[in-house]
Amino acid sequence: MEINNGTEENLLLTRSSSSTYDKGDTKQNLSKRFWVESLKVWKIAFPTMVTRVTSFGVLVVTQSFMGYIGDTELAAYSLMQIFLLRFANGILLGMASALETFCGQAYGAKQYQMMGIYLQRSWIILLITTMLITPIFIFSTSIFRLLGEGQELSIVAGNLSLWCIPILYYFVFDFTLQMFLQAQVKNMIVGWLSAAAFVLHIFLSWLFVIKLDLGVPGAMGALIISTWSTVIGLFFYVCGGWCPETWTGLSVSAFSGLLPLVRLSLSSGVMLCVELWYNAVLVLLAGYLKHAEISISAFSICLNILGWQFMIFLGFATAACVRVSNELGAGNVRAAQFSVKVIMTTSVSLGVVFWILTLVFGNSISYLFSSSNEVAKAVSSLSVLLAFSVLLNSIQPVLSGVAIGAGWQTLVAYVNITCYYIIGIPIGLVLAYVFHFQAQGIWIGMICGVAMQTLALICFTWKTDWDAQVEAASARLKTYLKAPEESY
Repeated sequence: MEINNGTEENLLLTRSSSSTYDKGDTKQNLSKRFWVESLKVWKIAFPTMVTRVTSFGVLVVTQSFMGYIGDTELAAYSLMQIFLLRFANGILLGMASALETFCGQAYGAKQYQMMGIYLQRSWIILLITTMLITPIFIFSTSIFRLLGEGQELSIVAGNLSLWCIPILYYFVFDFTLQMFLQAQVKNMIVGWLSAAAFVLHIFLSWLFVIKLDLGVPGAMGALIISTWSTVIGLFFYVCGGWCPETWTGLSVSAFSGLLPLVRLSLSSGVMLCVELWYNAVLVLLAGYLKHAEISISAFSICLNILGWQFMIFLGFATAACVRVSNELGAGNVRAAQFSVKVIMTTSVSLGVVFWILTLVFGNSISYLFSSSNEVAKAVSSLSVLLAFSVLLNSIQPVLSGVAIGAGWQTLVAYVNITCYYIIGIPIGLVLAYVFHFQAQGIWIGMICGVAMQTLALICFTWKTDWDAQVEAASARLKTYLKAPEESY
């Protein structure tokens, strides 16, 4: 059954509220409006930052305990994490981001009952995708051997990959439940649960690996228990009555109308995957340079620094996605535009602070990770480039968040492929191998790719007809929203 007339009335009312917002703009004090919007942004961004940092920290903690178990286990875990877990994470997180667009716009249009249906549809799509990915983890030993890795390392990495299969299914529910809640600005619970899981993981890792000496099963068991504790907590929150308007139980409606979500999920998956895999390709290229071990170590240190900083700015990306999708769904054009300006101003201001810190401490920052003077020298040679990468990272995630909120995933997927793999990597290869810039050449190529992507997204955002985006959101609601059938 198609969306009822009440929806059209809601859309008319929200457009009316948009015009009211426009009139109020000239009367309200700019600083007051900025402060009010900032509170809305930080209410979304801060819990997301906590979630991202602690989720990333869980993997780092496991890596450190693998180093305690043995060098082979540490190398195998690093190999599995960089190439397999990141591969799966990129696909599933990217596909799950389609839920941000649908849920965010449905919430803005006050079609709350459809959000639970979208959540269940996303579960179906991601579970099928995960089943298709699982054989890669089952036969990973053979895959690593084909890639030229040693037999012992491949066997250990293959064993770790089997332990990671429950983590794949954790990704399905964790990503989707997070996006379902953040569309309703209820993601504080996600931050608390992620922080609690991080503390639990440290304790369990110490207990299983150090105290009980369980080795790899202990380290991976701690990882599985701590991660799934977050999902169990989120299920309890969503199904326990804290989302009465948006979760009304399981419904057979989830099995219909899957195609639109599949299309946007595939576009979202490509969009994010090519971005997440970009760094892995750069590390692979660094392995073919002279003094490869030093180059890889320097690259890894710089990418770790960039990764921690990126986790913070992903909070602003999420805030941009939620605010834009909510306001477009509600028909509030000016509110969406103003929110983008506030988020961008806040993010860039924080980015400038990180930029200055990186320039100041660039010569000594490597000693946090390594005592090698040669590695420190290599990192120092990349510090200025790292600083400008940090600055770009304060802009690019926000624009990506705007793109997801507006439903531009297909467009951005083409932009990412072009900028990263057709522009960035070839420039890096030429500078590194033809002009002998070595690691600096590869990093310059990376900056060129990210800079081109950022400029393209700025251009799209600047020239966007936001009234047309509201119409597109309305059309999406009319076309794809189905009235939920009887739940059970």
